[in-house]
Amino acid sequence: MTIALQDIAWHRSVAQLIEALDRPNFWAQLVRLLGQYVSFDSWVALQFSSGQRPHVFAECPAEDGSPDQLFQDYLKGLYLLDPFYIASRERSQSGLFRLAEVAPEHFELTEYYQRYFRLNVVADEIQFNCQLDQDRTLCLSLGSTQRYGAEQIALLSTIQPWVIALLRQRLPFELAERTSDNEPVIAQQPGADWRIQLEASVQQSRGAQLTARELDVGRLMLSGCSSKEIARKLDISAETVRVHKKHIYSKLGIKSQSELFSIFLQAQSA
Repeated sequence: MTIALQDIAWHRSVAQLIEALDRPNFWAQLVRLLGQYVSFDSWVALQFSSGQRPHVFAECPAEDGSPDQLFQDYLKGLYLLDPFYIASRERSQSGLFRLAEVAPEHFELTEYYQRYFRLNVVADEIQFNCQLDQDRTLCLSLGSTQRYGAEQIALLSTIQPWVIALLRQRLPFELAERTSDNEPVIAQQPGADWRIQLEASVQQSRGAQLTARELDVGRLMLSGCSSKEIARKLDISAETVRVHKKHIYSKLGIKSQSELFSIFLQAQSA
């Protein structure tokens, strides 16, 4: 059997990554290796879990070294509208996920897409998901200013087992580093339950009270789901979804999703 020189280089690089599992430069070394095979413009390694904001392990540095304000807005609450976050809560499984596979029908028409994704991620995103347990998902996301092509996706799919295995093996060292820095390990944050936070904000700013079902419908609307998609996710009829939408707009005194998105943003900043 003939082994290509490129295959030898890949296996050597993976061996070096295994050696770097307990080192601070692990993430930079991993994305540097991936960048030799697939072009991307941004990356972030984080953990998703229900009822808690994402915990960032590492991210690509800004050009001037300053914090990315758009990404800070994401961590405060916009992640709730992220197709990848929603998919990770609905599917407890490891794998490689493409934006086209997880994005709702009307994603590109949403305020989230226009105000955040289009500006921060730009064109396309692909994510390695390592399911740690029923609730926690360790993710490595690669954002690109260009659409990923079939050849790039095929290559990432081929190396997916290696990448996911490396993510899983890296986690204990992340937890050990945070413990040594006296950082709480994924501590529950005040107001982490987005429904409670949003309901309180709406009550204070609008004097209105939305039901739990209306809050769910509103969030899925903002994420880009059609009435049929919302009905399927919540196991209700499309007509019931339309009734909930009507009640949301009436209670809040609004006429557009843009206004609803502004209320959502205000709640996350409260």
